[in-house]
Formats: sequence, C-alpha cells, structure tokens
Amino acid sequence: MERSLQLARDDLGAERASTVAELRSAMGSAARAVDEVLMQLLPKPHGLHARVHEAMRYAVFAGGKRLRPFLVLSCAKLFDVDPARALRVGAAIEALHTYSLVHDDLPCMDDDDLRRGRPTAHVAYDEATAVLAGDALLTLAFEILSDPATHPSAEVRCRLISKLAEAGGSNGMIGGQMIDMQAAERPLDDDNIITLQRMKTGALFDFCCQAGPILAEADAEHRTRLRDYARDFGLVYQITDDLLDVLGTAEKTGKSVGKDKEQGKATLVGVYGAERALREAEKLVQRAVNTLAPYGAGTADLRALALFLLHRDS
Repeated sequence: MERSLQLARDDLGAERASTVAELRSAMGSAARAVDEVLMQLLPKPHGLHARVHEAMRYAVFAGGKRLRPFLVLSCAKLFDVDPARALRVGAAIEALHTYSLVHDDLPCMDDDDLRRGRPTAHVAYDEATAVLAGDALLTLAFEILSDPATHPSAEVRCRLISKLAEAGGSNGMIGGQMIDMQAAERPLDDDNIITLQRMKTGALFDFCCQAGPILAEADAEHRTRLRDYARDFGLVYQITDDLLDVLGTAEKTGKSVGKDKEQGKATLVGVYGAERALREAEKLVQRAVNTLAPYGAGTADLRALALFLLHRDS
C-alpha cells in the first residue's frame, strides 16, 4: 500500500517538478518576510517576566513552513493589497496558530514532546510557562490586527478581528479540538469527521483566504469564492497530514507519528483507508483549483500549493 501511494505521488509530482521548485522558493521568501515582521512584533525578553517572552519566541521560531501567512499573502496579491499590511495579518495568524500548537502539545491535550523537530514548549520550559506563552501569543494576534498599521480603516480592522475570533473560537478551531478530544469515546462517521476537520484545521485556512479580500474591501463574492477554495484546501491538508502520521517518520515530519491510531483519533484515513483517502484528496485538489479559475494566472501559487500537498513529506 505504501508503495502504491508513493507511486501515485511520484506520478503527480514528476510533471510538476519545476512548479513545485518555484513554489518552494516563493514559500521560502514569504516565510523569511513574515519572520522579519514577527521578530519586530514579538516582545523582546525583558523584566521579571522575561521567561514568557523567551518561550513565545522559542515556539514561534521553531521552524515551520509559514503556510498560513503564505495563504494570506497569496490571496491578498490577487487584489493588489499593500504587502506590508498582508504581512502583518500573516504574522497575526502565525501567532495564533503557534498558540494552538503550544496548547495542543500539552499533557492535558495530545501530550507531545516533539514539535518541528525539537522539544515542545512545555518540555523546553515547563507546563505553566507553555500555557502562559500560548495565551500571550493568542492575545498578540489581536493586538496586531487592531493596530492602524495593519489597515487605516477601523472597519476593516474590526472585520479582521471578528473573522479571526470566529475562526479560532468555540465554533471554529476550539470547537473542533473539543470534538477531537471526545472522538475516542464517541465514534464519528465520515461526515462528522469532515465537520471536525473543517472546524479544527480548516477554520484558520478560511480566515487566511478571506483576509485578502477583507483587506482590499472587495465584494462578498470574492470572500465566498476564496472560502470555498480554503475549505477544500483544508481537507486536503488534513488528509495528507493524517497520511503522514500513518506512513511518515518523525525525522521527516518533525513531530511524533503513529499517535492518531494510538489515541483513537477520528480521521478520514482511519475511515477510508490510505488509498481511498488519497483519491478523495486528489478530487478535492481539482475542485479547489477549479474554484480559482475566475482569477486567471494570478493564482499560480495557490494552485501549485494545493497540488504540493498531495506529495509533501512533512
């Protein structure tokens, strides 16, 4: 089975090798730009509370592809948004995303000791410091969005804040985490699993893709179209992430593998099996790419990114 999956990925990737190389380069450039902004926006360690600042920086600068900021930047580019504004939104979503990882790794949640190839925040520091660092990153995200430097219009800033609060709240990421935690005792069918994944993982992708048209004050139809892309993209991301948990290695992924089955987590890979799950991901990628058609050539990075997920190894 692992061999057939690898062959499928090779077939998909071979004809697009140059596109993937270009995408990696674009993602690398975006990640460096976002990191520069994060370096400025994260508080520098000072005072009697310096330890929490150190833990925040440890978690944020642990590596990672900066996928969510890249989505923000790519969608904002479709509307000629000022890159400086998009970078600030990208920094905000990365701060919130990192908070979710810090808390997700805690002993009371997934109890992971490895994240992005190095000890998780609660292992490197301690559990209480990790909780506080996560809380601080969450609130920093909204501090960034509320600043006029993100956008001169208070209405736009409020819309961004509202949308991110919705995506990260009890009807979004947190609600999805709650469902995920209960899944071992309450089996879920595939429709329920899709709901779980659209909340836990997909809601933040929704925000990332809608942030561009919000910054541009574009019509609602653009937010809807890019939300549809984000929802399919999010499911592909989660399916391939679950495949990596089954077929990947800690060395490649930078985190513990095999824990989904061990913890009784509900995944489409667990329900469908790896082969069918990959086929479903391929269909979702095609639909996501088709959704972008009205924007023409400007969506090259977004199209390539969806395809890239199918043969990622980390």
